[in-house]
Amino acid sequence: MEASSTSLKKIKFGKLKVVRRRLLQRYEHQPFISCLAGFYSCRWKRYQRRRTEPGKCCCKTRECVFFPLLVGAFCFSLVFLYMWGEAKNDYNNFDWYNYGNLGFWFLWSLVLLIVAAILFMYITLLLVLAMCLLAEGQQLYLHWSHKIGTFLVLGFSITAIFILSVLWGDQWKTVRLSFQITAPYLHVGAITIMVLLSWPMALHAIRADKKVVQVIIVGPYLAILLFLFLIPLGMYSPCIREVGTLGPKPALIGHRGAPMLAPENTEMSFQKTIEHGADGLETDVTISYDGVPFLMHDSTLSRTTNIKEVYPNDTAQNAALFSWDALKELNAGAWFLKDKPFSCMGSLSRADQNQAMNQSIYKLSNFLRLADSQNKLVIFDLYRPPEKHPYRNSWINRTLEVILNESGIRPHLVLWLESDMRSFVQSVAPGFQQTMGSKAPVEDLLMDNIVKLNLAYTEMSSEDIRKYAEANITTNFYVINEPWLFSLAWCSGAHSVTTNAVHTLKNLSQPLFLMTPRQYNIMWILTDLTSLLLISLIFALHWWRERSFSCCAHEGDPMLESGTYNKFRTELSNMPTVIA
Repeated sequence: MEASSTSLKKIKFGKLKVVRRRLLQRYEHQPFISCLAGFYSCRWKRYQRRRTEPGKCCCKTRECVFFPLLVGAFCFSLVFLYMWGEAKNDYNNFDWYNYGNLGFWFLWSLVLLIVAAILFMYITLLLVLAMCLLAEGQQLYLHWSHKIGTFLVLGFSITAIFILSVLWGDQWKTVRLSFQITAPYLHVGAITIMVLLSWPMALHAIRADKKVVQVIIVGPYLAILLFLFLIPLGMYSPCIREVGTLGPKPALIGHRGAPMLAPENTEMSFQKTIEHGADGLETDVTISYDGVPFLMHDSTLSRTTNIKEVYPNDTAQNAALFSWDALKELNAGAWFLKDKPFSCMGSLSRADQNQAMNQSIYKLSNFLRLADSQNKLVIFDLYRPPEKHPYRNSWINRTLEVILNESGIRPHLVLWLESDMRSFVQSVAPGFQQTMGSKAPVEDLLMDNIVKLNLAYTEMSSEDIRKYAEANITTNFYVINEPWLFSLAWCSGAHSVTTNAVHTLKNLSQPLFLMTPRQYNIMWILTDLTSLLLISLIFALHWWRERSFSCCAHEGDPMLESGTYNKFRTELSNMPTVIA
């Protein structure tokens, strides 16, 4: 009888302890978890949230379905942000494309970057909050406002990636090139994320009461981890090379001069390029209606002149249909101060602003005289005039007249790019350096006396560069503005690059991210070993904690011997809210 009374007291005492513990769990002050749950679920009070029971799912079925959408939104926003971040080299082209469609100039590229960064930070914050809640053993519940936000981020990222892929698919080539530079560092970042994820993974895997659940949790995690450990075996980067094998720094050719420092294709722009030590000048040549070759990239004059003020009825007319007398009346510099075509232009001095305001359209003959006086190479795109133009069929002859008879430039400084009538040009001006704008078999290039290739940077290949160099054919890549892309061209063996940023690239003394194979192997092995040690310790810590709690809970409790405790716990979980 006495033993029975003692047993009953123990059961009542145990029941009171459980009730007390559940009350504490319901109302105790937990500032860290309150912040996590408050921002993630808008559940700031302790009684509004509950812990995940050992062996149970971390959230309800509906939340289980939505959590992969959150992860998907994070992945797509990360892909888009990385893609658009690496596309910074071509932001000016993107803005120019939008100008052609919208009719006004705006830095849409920068706006898109800011929006992408904000959305990525938002969805990353939600995912971090979710991981922290899981690490604390809390059930997940994403507030409806965040669910709407997640759908918006997911929709925006997928739509943006699709549109850019259709309209600007070459950017994926830029992304692939960027991996040759960033892959070693992305690898370290991915391993770091896997180490952080090991905490909630280990917690829920060890708490799982079924082997199948443990395999489902741990299996994919270990597979991804193994893949990341071994992926460096397949990496290639020309910037990972032995000491002494790096070639000379590529020569710099100013693209339309120095368009980040002065209005493009103006005298001031080319003077700035020369001041910053460029090796060559690049431009675009159009022929006026009365046969004067001048420098203009666009087919119309509306973007880079004040034609709307001087000739408001002719803003859409082709630039080649104006006479030189009409063209020289236009201002070709005021737009530069108004529109600021590059987001990273910086501020101009008062003298530079005054000089830019007074720029006019530049004649080809004056451009060539400037280049010859400074011993600079010149390369230009020559635009054929439109139909019914007097020089429609004699455009090349007229250009050659200016180069050979009016400018006085030494022929070896001219990189002749135009492919039409190449044989005739070679016969008239054998001193020109014949340049091709596309890849071709070495035999064909040698047959046409090609000595240089002028290629888009997306076609960059160290293997092709080496192959052409063996035949004494050098390579020039355009348009390269970003230091990482210039570093890649340098490591790949490029002879020269066309750039908008001569003033920036001139200061690089060596490629970014340059390292020896030994240095990279040490970084790779240390990263893998350190992460493996940390992940093992985290799993061991969770196993020890769960085992210790289990032992403490079972020790000296007579109810556990016959399963009474499990039955009691089930009944207690169904108690009314007033008691619980």
